[in-house]
Amino acid sequence: MTEDVVVLGSGYAGAGAIKSLEQEISNRADITWISDVDHHLVLHEVHRCIRDPELQRKVSIPINEIKSSDTEFIQGTVTTLDPDERTIHLDDGSTVEYDYCVVGIGSRTAFFGIDGLKQHSHTLKSLQDALLIHDDIKSAAKEASRTDPASVVVGGAGLSGIQSAGEIAMFRDQYRAPLDIYLVEGLDSVYPPGDPEVQGKLTKMLSDRGINIKTGEFITEVDEETVYIGDETELDYDVLLWTGGITGQDCTEEIDLEKDDRSHRLHASSTFQTSDERVFAIGDTALVDQVDGDPAPPTAQAAWQAAEVIGENVRRTMRDQPLTTWTYDDKGTVISVGDAAVANNVIGSPIDTFGGIAAETLKKAIATRWINRVTSAKRAAKAWPDM
Repeated sequence: MTEDVVVLGSGYAGAGAIKSLEQEISNRADITWISDVDHHLVLHEVHRCIRDPELQRKVSIPINEIKSSDTEFIQGTVTTLDPDERTIHLDDGSTVEYDYCVVGIGSRTAFFGIDGLKQHSHTLKSLQDALLIHDDIKSAAKEASRTDPASVVVGGAGLSGIQSAGEIAMFRDQYRAPLDIYLVEGLDSVYPPGDPEVQGKLTKMLSDRGINIKTGEFITEVDEETVYIGDETELDYDVLLWTGGITGQDCTEEIDLEKDDRSHRLHASSTFQTSDERVFAIGDTALVDQVDGDPAPPTAQAAWQAAEVIGENVRRTMRDQPLTTWTYDDKGTVISVGDAAVANNVIGSPIDTFGGIAAETLKKAIATRWINRVTSAKRAAKAWPDM
């Protein structure tokens, strides 16, 4: 009897899982792929579309270029998953049955209960988000002047916030747009998890781009015109982008599996199995156990690595064999600020932190290597100049 294996989500975890499963079980299972969009988004490069919307063709990959013809694709939004009935419910009222399910539906932006923040800010979790940010920045610049520039505020100075601020600055410079750009971080430095050398390099790169950095005080409230920071600082804005954290998708709150009480991200062992052995979870949607006691980080790199193993573990589960334990291997970080980049702790590099052409080339290589993995060398080569 042929087994039914369903993958939820088309991000790094979902797309990678499809490639892995097709390699491992395509001859012994029917694979179904469900996503609310008909494309895979190279999310860690989507900030490029804030500067140039034309780049959506490079960072958005149609589903049919990724999956095999034997894999069925369903476009729909998951509302819940019933582990007892082994059934997935979609927002159009339809259901999909499974024998094994891989949940890779990603995450939402977390607003941490900050009054007004969700209502008045953009987020950057989809292609549409990036295009809307571009449109709003463009409109704000048109209505502004050199003597009265528009104000763009980016909340959160992690990877997404830093890279987005860099692209906004590139847009400003390319079109001579009257924009003031602010990057706000509640902790004491940009890129809070980084070491001081990386933080220093990033601070200089951002400052050299004319980005105003405000650290050490958290955003406490937002209304339709003003961002309130700490007890005394008020920052008027025309466009606000919030990149300050992640939480689980709405539907995970309804799924009867063990999960984090606050974020509703699913608990998974180092084999990716959840509290139901037929349901696996990878990527941002999961808190995947690691030997040091902390879960794997919610990064593209971790999702890529997990996806390489998930196909094997689904196959092993189907055969009632011991599962492979996955351990995240941090291969380093590369962060872009516009066209420039800085790299840190890259495996194989004799230098802990470096920038320049080497870091810029590495940034391109990382993105195009992933595109090549899920599609083709031809598409990767076309994307190279813009990554």
